[in-house]
Amino acid sequence: MKKYSVLGMDFGASSGRGIIGSFDGEHISLDEIHRFDNTPVSLAGQLVWDVPALYGGILTSLGKSLSGGEEISSVGIDTWGVDYCYLDRRGHMLSLPVHYRDEGVNGADEEFFKVVPWEELYSVTGIQNLNFNTIYRLYKDAKYKPEIVASASKLLFMPDLFGYFLTHCAATEYTIASTGAVLDAKTRGFADGILDRAGINKDLFAPITPPASCLGPLSDDVKAQINTTCGVDVINVASHDTASAVIAVPASRDEGDFVYISSGTWSLLGTETTEPLITPETMKDCFTNEGGAEGTVRVLKNIAGLWLLQESRRQWRREGKSYTFDDMESMARRSVPAKFIINPDDASLTPPGDMPSRITKLCEASGQGTPQDDGEIVRAIYDSLALRYRWCVERLNAHRGTKARHIHIVGGGVKEKLLCSLAADACGVPVLAGPVEATAIGNISEQLIYAKKLSNIAEAREVIARSFDIAIYEPHAEAKDAWDDAYERFLKILSTSSK
Repeated sequence: MKKYSVLGMDFGASSGRGIIGSFDGEHISLDEIHRFDNTPVSLAGQLVWDVPALYGGILTSLGKSLSGGEEISSVGIDTWGVDYCYLDRRGHMLSLPVHYRDEGVNGADEEFFKVVPWEELYSVTGIQNLNFNTIYRLYKDAKYKPEIVASASKLLFMPDLFGYFLTHCAATEYTIASTGAVLDAKTRGFADGILDRAGINKDLFAPITPPASCLGPLSDDVKAQINTTCGVDVINVASHDTASAVIAVPASRDEGDFVYISSGTWSLLGTETTEPLITPETMKDCFTNEGGAEGTVRVLKNIAGLWLLQESRRQWRREGKSYTFDDMESMARRSVPAKFIINPDDASLTPPGDMPSRITKLCEASGQGTPQDDGEIVRAIYDSLALRYRWCVERLNAHRGTKARHIHIVGGGVKEKLLCSLAADACGVPVLAGPVEATAIGNISEQLIYAKKLSNIAEAREVIARSFDIAIYEPHAEAKDAWDDAYERFLKILSTSSK
């Protein structure tokens, strides 16, 4: 068949990329044509997303893709979850979207639970308690920013916002809406009763649309800005980045329930099901039920992930130490295994700032002593993430009544070879690592499914498996006892950690 090309716009926590995906009938190939920073801005003490700069990155990517000889047929956009923007009655932003790590979100969950108890919220939405969940912040908006809410005509999540700018069409894509505890996990519509009790105007939400549907064509004013007359459709992909990444897990058709880690700034560890898994046990362990493509549910746990490394690296750069990620991995390899262990999801590690100092304080507070160099800090991060993966896999196995045969790791964390190897050792099962660009590949696959170049996700995964390299990490049998000992220490630390 003739090569068919689409543009995937993939936004992570620190960068955005425009990636052209081309399908020749057998393989998908990728060509990154534009990369740009995604740097939040602090304005008057509030951390916000720089939407004009990010939208500019989309326009530049479109311009490059349409002027470089490629005949792209569509564009899809995926971003992080939970954040949103209000539009006024003219369709203009009322303010820049607030970043989920802004300090103003602190305590929002506790206030909300005075109106709707946590147990009731989880029983309806199936979403784990994170203090930045959309529903908590909408409640605070209604209570403390009534003038903004009263002026709003629409509320759009981040990928929906960018799609609106490109098409002038407003919709709420299902997977992105599912991240913030505003949907009923069973009906997959808005949780009307919960929203009403919290005083949240559900009329602000645009209609829910499924992945692999068309939002609309590029508007005439957008085509004029990028100097093109080409017809390009904007496709609602699985626009939550993890939902797209899970599409790219190269699981075989006969694999059944599989366990994955979408590894990046966050590590999202879970499985793919057809129905939500909402029980007292999953609530206690804070497993979440987010929407996936083709009617699936992503039962998963949010883990801090490479945020701990990224923020440590930023702090060391401020101190004049310019480590690469390869440098940090080498430092960790030279350090004693499991000498220091922390809960990577401790609440003190969530905000930006001096991550190494906070990790040091956690080590001291748990009686482990003080890390003596930066390598011991990095090693503590790697080992602690691997142990957290083990805890989540064990709990997920218990909730499902099954046992993971292996773990798929996809996303940027695949490049962290030591972490992949430690995950295999800690969990005691093989790790299949790859592809790296999972989110972009899932985004592109949904566009190919919409165009009927692929029939469904199962076929997409077969194509992905033969298009991209997959590395296999086997657990080291001789390391089992040491990891079992480390896990016992980890469980004690977890029992006293700040959630």
